[in-house]
Amino acid sequence: MAVVLRLQRIGKRTQPHYRIVAIEKSTGPHGQPLEVIGHYDPKAPKDKEKVTINADKLARWVKNGAKPSDTVGSLITKAAKTAKAAAAVVTK
Repeated sequence: MAVVLRLQRIGKRTQPHYRIVAIEKSTGPHGQPLEVIGHYDPKAPKDKEKVTINADKLARWVKNGAKPSDTVGSLITKAAKTAKAAAAVVTK
């Protein structure tokens, strides 16, 4: 069982919204995910609101061998950068 972290599209035709899910690689795009890890809203007004990831769930799946897709990998790094920037603003 190869598990991957990828985007699963939900929402209307003109209002895209994605779930970041842990899912078996052989499952189709609308298959049942093993777990929902976060959300991605490309039309959100602020960068901070675009990506929401549960860090505990992400760490657990990566530790167990789940491979993120290229897009999810870039979203994870973007979320980490915005979290660090938010933490820096709060500490100042």
